[in-house]
Amino acid sequence: MAKESFDKEIQFLRMLVLTSGAYSRQQFAERLGISVHTFDKTLRHLKEVVAATYQQIPESQGKEFAETLRYSYFDSADPMLLFLFRAKSVKETESQRISLLLAAMNEKALTTMELLDVCSNSLPAESAQPDEKTIRNDLKYLEEVGVIMKEPGPRPFRYRIHNDFVQELTADELIDLYDFVDVMANTQVPSVQGYLLRDGLKKHMNRSSPSLASIDPFLYKYHYYSRILDEAHLFTLLKAIRSRKNVQFLYFSPKNSQSYASKNTNPLFERDMEGKQENTLPLKVVYDHQYGRWYLLSYNTRHGIKKYRMEGITHLEEGESADPDIFEEHLKELEQKITYSWLIDTGRPVTVQARFFNPGDLQPNFIKERVCLQGQWGQIMEETEESFIFEIVVNGTTEIKPWLRSFGSSCEVLTPHSLRNEMLTEWKEIIDYYESV
Repeated sequence: MAKESFDKEIQFLRMLVLTSGAYSRQQFAERLGISVHTFDKTLRHLKEVVAATYQQIPESQGKEFAETLRYSYFDSADPMLLFLFRAKSVKETESQRISLLLAAMNEKALTTMELLDVCSNSLPAESAQPDEKTIRNDLKYLEEVGVIMKEPGPRPFRYRIHNDFVQELTADELIDLYDFVDVMANTQVPSVQGYLLRDGLKKHMNRSSPSLASIDPFLYKYHYYSRILDEAHLFTLLKAIRSRKNVQFLYFSPKNSQSYASKNTNPLFERDMEGKQENTLPLKVVYDHQYGRWYLLSYNTRHGIKKYRMEGITHLEEGESADPDIFEEHLKELEQKITYSWLIDTGRPVTVQARFFNPGDLQPNFIKERVCLQGQWGQIMEETEESFIFEIVVNGTTEIKPWLRSFGSSCEVLTPHSLRNEMLTEWKEIIDYYESV
């Protein structure tokens, strides 16, 4: 499947989650910058993806389509939208061929030519038959990701499944490993690869002993769907940063009325397209735990340091390599600009002082513990039995304000006065919401 289609499905699913079906077909298509016909076609394709993804799950573990495709946060404890990564990680033809190769190598070690014969004899006659070069490329890919290994010995080389690790684990060790991966995938970022590893372990446990995977000891409520969807671009960007390469993409800022544009020759959609073509040198990727968002920080020859929300990036492609010295120069410039950033703000540094009130006689003092844990480089300047004053230098107050606000009545902003007045205005608005009717 083309990269463009993957982008379209990512934005399609993101909107479906955020709107919970409140948009009509026409509104949905306009917001995405596609036609109603393309909307219907994409929806049909997503249904096919879901059906194909879950058809191999045992009946006892199977999911009805309607249950699987629940987009409301309240309806499911599973990390929804992960099925897109399971189904779109390889093309359909690649998926069929690789499945055959793995099934053959699971029985015994085979050479490239023997695997070519397996594919030729097993693939349907109407499908494209692979050649030796294709099989070698598949084996190279599978070896790189650690799925298979090359057996020692003379040419021609023989390949077999590399599953020694899980095969040697006892039942208790398998359960411990599964629980560890489950916890890490749900609490750390990035998480998609962890979920895929967890599901692979669960299938292995079901094959060896169905009773092993019958109970999940941990249940999580997933908050941020965009976190999973944006990981589709994450590793491409990290690779570009490591190799010091420029990237090109079509960007839709959060203020745009559209979030996607199809690559076609229709003048209507070309005229209405609100995305902006960007050519930039990626320097750093930052994750915002407060809102579950990924950000790309990069250098642009016209505008200098630029920041992008990754949810607005589509049609991402690698570009030309940058000079290593120039890359390091821009990276150093970025690090200086974000030295006092609460997240990614590069504005003027300002000193923020706030008084935090202790929670009475409660022990431990969870207010102080949270401030010390999350307060980054800030310091407690003054302390009494009732409260303490916290001081920190940050670039601007926009990013730290939600954190201060999250403490509710346990936090009073002292300086700067502009931030204090902003907080007063916001709290007065909240009071008005709760006035008796």
